[in-house]
Amino acid sequence: MAKILEHKHLIVRAEVRNPPKDTTKMEKWMSNMVSAIGMQELASPRAIYSDMIGNRGLTCDVILNTSNAVIHTWDEVDPGLFMLDVYTCGALDPNVIFDLLEEFEPVKIEYMYLDREHGLKVIETGNKMKGE
Repeated sequence: MAKILEHKHLIVRAEVRNPPKDTTKMEKWMSNMVSAIGMQELASPRAIYSDMIGNRGLTCDVILNTSNAVIHTWDEVDPGLFMLDVYTCGALDPNVIFDLLEEFEPVKIEYMYLDREHGLKVIETGNKMKGE
């Protein structure tokens, strides 16, 4: 019998001192994140940098065997913004992702973790300020 899938969605908004600008490093970071949360890539991460004034930053996506993850960053603002969506068909520990975000020197992390199985049920929300 097939394993019953869970539909979970983690949404993260982080203000960071060191926003990513290198597409190759961002693709490696995304692969590392996928592995760290116990998921598998169905298609490799793809990162693109936009140099459009007012919207400068990276976008990176990865197709998971169990859904997808997408990052958008903006590096013109101070602190930089790092937005992450991870939609999976399995549970994940948000703290694993928060630990990986340390590379970008977050000053504030806000998040919402949803169960999307039968509607949109909030499992957990939170704010993490540097020093907490």
